[in-house]
Amino acid sequence: MEILDSARIAKAKRAFTTRRIPVERMQMLLPPPTEPKAGDLVLARIEALGHHKAVELLSGRKAALATTDEIVLAYGNRYAPDQFEAIVPRDLGPCHMVAAGGVASRATAWHDKTMFPTAIVPLGLVTDLSGRVLNVADFAVAPQPARLTPPAIVIYGTSMNSGKTTTAASLVQGLVKAGFAVGAAKVTGTGAGNDLWAMVDAGACAALDFTDAGFATTYLAPIDALVQGAQELLNSLAAAGAEITVLEVADGLFQPETAALSKSLEFRKLTSGVLFAAGDAMGAVAGCEWLRDLGHDVLGISGLLTRSPLARREAGVANVPVYGVEELSDPATAASIVSGISKPRLMVIAGGAQCAFQES
Repeated sequence: MEILDSARIAKAKRAFTTRRIPVERMQMLLPPPTEPKAGDLVLARIEALGHHKAVELLSGRKAALATTDEIVLAYGNRYAPDQFEAIVPRDLGPCHMVAAGGVASRATAWHDKTMFPTAIVPLGLVTDLSGRVLNVADFAVAPQPARLTPPAIVIYGTSMNSGKTTTAASLVQGLVKAGFAVGAAKVTGTGAGNDLWAMVDAGACAALDFTDAGFATTYLAPIDALVQGAQELLNSLAAAGAEITVLEVADGLFQPETAALSKSLEFRKLTSGVLFAAGDAMGAVAGCEWLRDLGHDVLGISGLLTRSPLARREAGVANVPVYGVEELSDPATAASIVSGISKPRLMVIAGGAQCAFQES
C-alpha cells in the first residue's frame, strides 16, 4: 500500500464517473497485483492518446489529455456499437480509457470509423485510509422512504445516437412549460455528463443518472440491480419535488440490458408509457411492435427520423403520433401526451394544459 499524497490526487484529472466520491476519501493506493471490479476507482497514467483525447471532469468541462497525465477513472464494461466494446480486465495491467466520462476497461472491439482506444497504465486502485477500495456503488444516492412515485415516461430507441436524449430533453422542456415540476434520469448507459446536462438545461427540477445509483456503466450489470437502481432514482426525483418524470434507457432494443429491461415486469410497473426514438421508419415501426407485444403503452414515435417529412409519413404505419422536437417542446402537445397516461395519480385539470397528481 502507498499513501496517496493530497497534492498528487488534487493534480490528477478526476473523471465524471467518480463525481460522487469525496476527494478526501482518496487516501491510499493499492498497487498491482490485484483484480479490479466494475466501479472500482483507479489512478492511471496516460500512455498513448487514441480516440479519447479529453476526459470529462467533475464539473462537466472536457480537459485535454497528454501522455504522462495522471487521471482517476472508474472501471466498467462498455457496450457502444458506434465506438467500443470493452470488458473490465482481471488484472491491473495496461488497458484503455474507453469513454470520455472516465471509464477504464480493456477494449475488445471497436467501430472501424473509431481510432484505437487511448492507452492507460493503471498505477493502483484508490482506497480509503483503512485500505478499502473505493467503488462507485458505495456512494449511491441514499435510499428514500417508501413513497408514491410520480408517473414515468420512458424513452427507448433503436440504437445509440437515434435521438433518445433529444427526445427526452424536448419532452422535459415541453412539460416544464406546461407547468410541471419534471424530474429526469438516465437509467442505463456509460458514465458521462452530456445527457445529464441536457436534462438540466431543459429545465428539470432534478436530474440524475445511473452513476447516482452506483454504476459507472451498466453493461453486464444484473437486471434486478438495474431495476432497483431505477426505483431509487425515481424515489430521489420524487423527494426532490418531481410531479412527473422522464427516464431514458440507453442504446437500442437489441442491447442486452435494454432488451431485458423492456421485458422486465418489475421495470414496467415503474413506468406509465413510452416514447420510441428511431433513425428510420422501419426501425420505428418494428420497435413499436416489440414494445406493444411486451405490454407497453406506446405514446408516440420521435428521434432522428422526424427530421425527414417522408420518414415521418412512413412511420405513420405504426398508428401512433410522430413527434419532432418542436412538438415535444410545445407545452400543449407535451401535456396532451401525458394526459393519456392511465395512472390513478394523474388528473387532467379541465380547461387547462396543466395536470395535478392525486394520491389514491
